[in-house]
Amino acid sequence: MPGVKDRVAVVTGAANGLGREIALLLAREGARVALGDIDGAELERTAAAITKAGGTAVTLAGDLTEESGAARLIEVAAERLGGLDILINNVGGSRNRKVWEMPVEDWDFVLRLNLRPTFLCTRAAVPHMMRRRYGRIVCMSSGAREGTPWTAYYQGGAAYSAAKAGIHGFVRDTALELAEHGINVNAVAPGPIDTERAGPNLKRLNDTVDYSPNRMTPLIPALTSSRSSPTGSSHASARTTNRLGQPIEVAHAVLFLASEEASYITGHTLAVAGGR
Repeated sequence: MPGVKDRVAVVTGAANGLGREIALLLAREGARVALGDIDGAELERTAAAITKAGGTAVTLAGDLTEESGAARLIEVAAERLGGLDILINNVGGSRNRKVWEMPVEDWDFVLRLNLRPTFLCTRAAVPHMMRRRYGRIVCMSSGAREGTPWTAYYQGGAAYSAAKAGIHGFVRDTALELAEHGINVNAVAPGPIDTERAGPNLKRLNDTVDYSPNRMTPLIPALTSSRSSPTGSSHASARTTNRLGQPIEVAHAVLFLASEEASYITGHTLAVAGGR
């Protein structure tokens, strides 16, 4: 099957976490990748891992919440890699506070960080895809788009939930706008994932949840198995209850939606959440 072989892909937020795992997997499957992030040193580490494995990667460090940074990343991909077929909008993050305690600055920061790069990079990428009459855009939403009971209860998470609900709406609308141009737009909505940044706090939340009758449901309800990541990290092979998801499990979902095989899927948000 064609997959993503010989396609040109842009991955934002590729310096670490899900973005890094997605970039590594796309490159392993034969895509040429352009990587963007504000963290230049870690971005180069991702690119080095790709080139060491025989892949092709170019980088641009910059602030993708700014119009110039987003536009330049897309330009670099088109100029140095010969076009643009795939865009993975992965920039995001949160500052959690209860709503009555949250400073306006934190609310604005969360919405800007999660929504603005998605819009700016998509806007810059679409003309290139329209000319080719082909495109795959995958945006990172979250299970938080429908609220996060555990985070809300212990920390507060309204800003992040609002931002990720915005991604869901953005995908639904842009999929309709771009369908006639051969461009598919979808989202992946991870549940609790064991990344470098989010994993430790999610584990603490999972350990804190009261599982007694009539209390909160488990953070991760599914009984699921785990396999080793092709990027080298090892995970438990036994079936375990309430484990966090692994970045490679999210990356595989993104890979599918970015591939030729997802040609009849658009406007959809795919949950990768262990039954959450």
